[in-house]
Amino acid sequence: MRKVAVIGGKRIPFVKSFREYNRVSNQEMLTACLHSLVSTYQLEGVRIGDVALGALLNRSTEWNFARECVLGTALDPHTPAYNVQRACGTSLDAAIQLGLRIAAGQIETGIAGGSDTNSDLPLMLQQQLSWKLTALRAAKTLGERLRILSSVRFRELSPLYPSIVEPRTGLSMGQHTEKMVQEWGISRQDQDALAYTSHMNATRAYIAGFFEGLVIPFKNVSRDTIVRSDTTPEKLATLKPAFDHTGKGTLTAGNSTIYTDGAAALLLASEEYAQRRQWPVQAYLTDGETAAVDYVHGEGLLMAPTYAVARLLKRNNLRLQDFDVYEIHEAFCGQVLCTLKAWEDAAYCKKLGLDAPLGRIDRSKLNTKGGSVAIGHPFAATGARIVAQTAKILQERGEGRALVSICTAGGMGVTAILER
Repeated sequence: MRKVAVIGGKRIPFVKSFREYNRVSNQEMLTACLHSLVSTYQLEGVRIGDVALGALLNRSTEWNFARECVLGTALDPHTPAYNVQRACGTSLDAAIQLGLRIAAGQIETGIAGGSDTNSDLPLMLQQQLSWKLTALRAAKTLGERLRILSSVRFRELSPLYPSIVEPRTGLSMGQHTEKMVQEWGISRQDQDALAYTSHMNATRAYIAGFFEGLVIPFKNVSRDTIVRSDTTPEKLATLKPAFDHTGKGTLTAGNSTIYTDGAAALLLASEEYAQRRQWPVQAYLTDGETAAVDYVHGEGLLMAPTYAVARLLKRNNLRLQDFDVYEIHEAFCGQVLCTLKAWEDAAYCKKLGLDAPLGRIDRSKLNTKGGSVAIGHPFAATGARIVAQTAKILQERGEGRALVSICTAGGMGVTAILER
């Protein structure tokens, strides 16, 4: 198996939905990221081995979304592409898939990426109306058409809006996380403290110039707009619960990710190809693992990464403490804290097939350039954002090992190891 090099990533600034990128499509956002990769790494006219891109909030008419994005760039039009979707782990899973193909010698290069927007929502019709419109199209006589049209009811004209609700429980991700933090005894103060740290780390990273080269200007925006350099623990403490209004709720708009628009893309290559093109390697993608939990019957919806990390560590003969960098997706600060507490819990780790707890991590190594609560979370783009950010951290360090962990809707998790 060949080594899989992370060459670099590009993303547009992540912004709060319904503002700067209003009515901008997923394809337009992600194509901008691809354009930047092509320009930076001189890929004009180059045939990439494969391109894997995804979006959660996509129209059914965009069934060939990834290929259309590629055809909108200066890449060789012979470059193939395919759609990927695994909720919030979409672009990390895309990177793992392409990495395996590079490692196996099937391809030399690959681009993984994702995009999501709430500001250009693909609204759907009520199912009853869809059936009637389909029948109307097939009707052969005026009488048939009139009968179908007369059967349409006013209530059927109301559109269906996408929502982040688990179909099997009827609960939103935030409501599920409220159950998790109550089960694990995670306090509001600890969640707010983690949110504050996320914003401060992102602020310091911007001041230090870390995001130069990673974040490209788009639609007159040059940096992430959700980062709050002026926030304080006191300000965060004033926010009201967003999901549980019974008096027990602890998740707020301040310690949870907010609706975000954005896109990110990542260039991977075999080590040999990178050497031939004289591309500096930022890091190597060495392994990945996915997992799922039975959240329908009581397991925490966003706890699947605990299983995936346990398997990843065992396969690589590593301890949880054998990492210099931890990048854990902050869907909610409460979910991150539940995960960390679970790894320290002996009884829980027995469920993971372990004889002892995985133990505590050094929190100073966690999300050191800011996490999703501060930077934002355009669902399918987050994996590529985190891998590119982590690879650059390792490049600046000169050496090290990083653990990437992303929880997803549907009770799944995607994790990976990067090394330099």
